[in-house]
Amino acid sequence: MNETLVTVVGNVATPPDFREAANGAAVSRFRLAATVRRWDRERAEWTDAYTSFYTVWAWRALAANVVGSVTVGEPLIVQGKLRIQEQEREGKRWLSADIDALSIGHDLARGTSAFRRVSPAVAQTAAQAVAQAVPPVAAPAAAPVAAPVVSPAPTRASVERDVAGAAPSL
Repeated sequence: MNETLVTVVGNVATPPDFREAANGAAVSRFRLAATVRRWDRERAEWTDAYTSFYTVWAWRALAANVVGSVTVGEPLIVQGKLRIQEQEREGKRWLSADIDALSIGHDLARGTSAFRRVSPAVAQTAAQAVAQAVPPVAAPAAAPVAAPVVSPAPTRASVERDVAGAAPSL
């Protein structure tokens, strides 16, 4: 079966939501807004055209890392499998574009970021603590089912503290 892989550059539109799926795997989701920009020859400047919104789904270790690393408004690059879903609500047909993320990262063309590797032992403890505080959510129909492999969700404060302590003085 062929999968449609996409890479989308946009801004985080909603806070990441972390849950434990019915199968025990960690899952997080957030909305990503991608706005098309076009050059306006008459004004000699860039203008916004239209905005597309995607629901980004992250699983297992990626889910925990997203919750600890991503906040609303940050520019991201998301690569994953595109799923277009059709639903009917109140007699109206709705289409939604979901991305099952394989990789998520900050767009370094628009700012800086600090990477911190997470050890598996700490990851398991952090993920269990988060999972106990959040009720389970049903996995979407096209979601992969596998044994949970969870890594920790570092807090933004802990990352900033580590980066500040490791930053070389100039």
